[in-house]
Amino acid sequence: MVHRGKKYQAEAATVERDRLYTPEEAFALVKQNARANFDETVEVHLRTNLDPRQADQQIRGVVNLPSGTGKPVRILVFAEGEAERIAREAGADYVGSDELVQKIRNESWTDFDVAIAVPQVMGKVGPLGRILGPRGLMPNPRAGTIVQPEDLPRVIRETRQGRVEYRLDRTGNVHVPIGKASFTVEQLMANFAALMEAIVRARPASLKGQYIRRVTVTSTMGPGVRVDPAAAMAVRAS
Repeated sequence: MVHRGKKYQAEAATVERDRLYTPEEAFALVKQNARANFDETVEVHLRTNLDPRQADQQIRGVVNLPSGTGKPVRILVFAEGEAERIAREAGADYVGSDELVQKIRNESWTDFDVAIAVPQVMGKVGPLGRILGPRGLMPNPRAGTIVQPEDLPRVIRETRQGRVEYRLDRTGNVHVPIGKASFTVEQLMANFAALMEAIVRARPASLKGQYIRRVTVTSTMGPGVRVDPAAAMAVRAS
């Protein structure tokens, strides 16, 4: 059993465990209970009815959060030649090919938040999958992180502004950070609406019956607040 401190217990007491909150009520509670001495990340956790063992029931993609993520994003781009120049001019933090591949391979270096690559260098980047894959940093076309050189400025800009990835994990859950506790409820709702629209669009055609079984929102140190799944899926971006 995980021991929780008095502070956490006091915060948890403000949440009715058997109640399904509206998204607005849930985010207000999350903000109220985010009392750490740092700006806590607000996260959405979705329990789906998908079977992660089935190839036709995988969901993975990216969504642009209109309110941003509230944190700086360190961007690495694997590119050579003209693509390398484009990436540097677009403001990527780390750009290159062989030297970055060697640094990651030899030092297991992963001091970046997002890795983007152009198709021309994936032959060199591919072997890094065992290092980058478990950390969620491997460039992938379904995540929108393998792009043509001419698309680099847009993808880098969107990533900097608030482009996040969602994906089904091995337990059938999806976990996505959507902002900071310092955000207003309106900002969190805007990001939540963008995420839920993307999740609803991604529903596999092969799935029968219920799609989202449980929706929980929480902050880094705070208790989870359950959201009515029907209300969550009805939210639409303005």
